[in-house]
Amino acid sequence: MARHRARQQALQMMFQWDVRRTPPEEIVGGYYGSLLISDDEEATPPRDEFAEELFRGVLADLAGIDERITRHAAHWKIGRMPVVDRNILRIAVYEILTTDTPAAVIIDEALELAKRFSSDDSAQFVNGVLDAVRREKVTSGIELKPD
Repeated sequence: MARHRARQQALQMMFQWDVRRTPPEEIVGGYYGSLLISDDEEATPPRDEFAEELFRGVLADLAGIDERITRHAAHWKIGRMPVVDRNILRIAVYEILTTDTPAAVIIDEALELAKRFSSDDSAQFVNGVLDAVRREKVTSGIELKPD
């Protein structure tokens, strides 16, 4: 459940960045600041390192990730995709290419995010693109190395 929540937090941060183009540090600080429940530090949810890793990792190789998504999204340019869908794809592609988490788990999590925050049609689209990225990784052995 912690990884699911982290992916959701990363999606929310990516959405904010994509819409506002605010510097990443401001997005992260503002995101966790908005979760402040009270002035009591013990009641404030802790920062999630995995969510931040996903967010920062996507931004570090955004051009490469977007190029890969565009290559596998027939007749879709990244800028024409719904904001939620493209950011679900960005996070999942980054995770597929940089972690040891099984691709099937990452794809399933992306589909859950698409169903919750977008639409069933989006889930089908996300599934098709991510499956193509997964197949490409298997056949060519491509990876991104996180810093």
